[in-house]
Amino acid sequence: MSLSASRNSYLASPSYTLTLRLKIRRRPGTLAKIISLIGKERASVGAIDVVETSRDEKIRDITVQVLNERHGNELVARLNRIPGIRVIAVSDRTFLMHLGGKIEMRSRVPLKTRDDLSMAYTPGVARVCMAIHENRSRVWALSMKKNTVAIVTDGSAVLGLGNIGPEAALPVMEGKAILFKNFGGVDAFPICLATQDTDEIVRIVQAMAPGFGGINLEDISAPRCFEIENRLRKTLDIPVFHDDQHGTAVVVLAALFNALRIVKKSKRSLKIVMTGVGAAGMAVARILIQAGIRRIIGFDRAGPVYSGRMQNMNPAKEELAKITNPDRYQGSLKGALSGADVFIGLSGPGLLKVKDLSRMAKNAVVFALANPDPEVPPLEALRYARIVATGRSDYANQINNALVFPGVFRGALDVRARTINEPMKLAAALALASVVGRRELREDYIIPSIFNPDVGACVASAVRQAAIKTKVARKSAPFAGGHNLPAHESNGHGETSA
Repeated sequence: MSLSASRNSYLASPSYTLTLRLKIRRRPGTLAKIISLIGKERASVGAIDVVETSRDEKIRDITVQVLNERHGNELVARLNRIPGIRVIAVSDRTFLMHLGGKIEMRSRVPLKTRDDLSMAYTPGVARVCMAIHENRSRVWALSMKKNTVAIVTDGSAVLGLGNIGPEAALPVMEGKAILFKNFGGVDAFPICLATQDTDEIVRIVQAMAPGFGGINLEDISAPRCFEIENRLRKTLDIPVFHDDQHGTAVVVLAALFNALRIVKKSKRSLKIVMTGVGAAGMAVARILIQAGIRRIIGFDRAGPVYSGRMQNMNPAKEELAKITNPDRYQGSLKGALSGADVFIGLSGPGLLKVKDLSRMAKNAVVFALANPDPEVPPLEALRYARIVATGRSDYANQINNALVFPGVFRGALDVRARTINEPMKLAAALALASVVGRRELREDYIIPSIFNPDVGACVASAVRQAAIKTKVARKSAPFAGGHNLPAHESNGHGETSA
């Protein structure tokens, strides 16, 4: 077993998929040696293709999934040590997918004749401009605004990579745009800002807001993300949603609802221990409390957050201290786990030893959500926990923000919501949980797959209804956004009732 493989119990991942081009001397059993070595190294074999053959040699492409970059390098080195085999090229399929970027803009209307040009652009477009000038609300029907979201980042907290800057954040924002389109029918544009000044970010977003129906804040570090979101929510009349906070919170709550159905525990009797009180942790704590859960102990690098703590505090943590840890627990994380029903990790890899989970209550629930490496190895955690969830796609029960934000914005845009409020988030969580039917629900299926076609529509419907009920919707009858828009009567300006 390789050095990297022996250090953890994680599975080979599709995100580390390599195509190895090997020159192989023609001898009986050589291919079998290759496959055997790949298996011993805990890599996963995919396609095996013959590229070229001669009397003495064959060139083959072998696709493998490995644990991480180091594991891939070790595998290549070991293959090169087999007599008669040489690795002549290595292609990383993840990098190949990103060549040239992952998104593009396309026209929704034909532009084949002079007539088309005169209507899409000058002179015809001037009439449409003046119609909006006379009544600014027409921008929703006569432009892309009704179906468009800006994905705004400063690159200060990208995935688990930290402050890597706006250029390095762009591939993530492109991926986000793909998810918006595929799972919500929403057109989204990456906006990567070359500033990390809070005031400047707020001014920039305020200035560009007229062209968008919503703002999705992404990968902005705490505590600045709280102030940026709060200020934008107060000054803009379109939804502002920080997905790292609220997307995570909604999916965690949905998964917890279903987990409690299995372990048959009451929300009000739960003891929850949470590590990580950054953007996601704050939002998770708030939504859990809104859902009726009271006993939550949050930990950061300085230990448990409690009322009166002086070290490593900020206004957001001061607020958290007021609404969590009612007993003002001040001990260790290991001690806090004693009798805990739920552990929620939003921190970093290897924070817990597997044996620490043995202190938890019977039928424990563990959400180890650090990405890519969870707080505790998921498969080993099952020794002590009845239900385990992670943020990874290669294990059961993935807590994935993409289950939420496309449907949330789809629903908000459909009714032209002015904001995304707490009832809309709770409605989204309940809707997401409901997608897993009673007969489907089991320990390794507490949250639906992102590819479940009911997810986006169910979340969007619940968000629309909550927006209308709480009077933040401009439209009481939503239009069916996305790819299949219905026909509506014209109102004389060429607009539809949508």
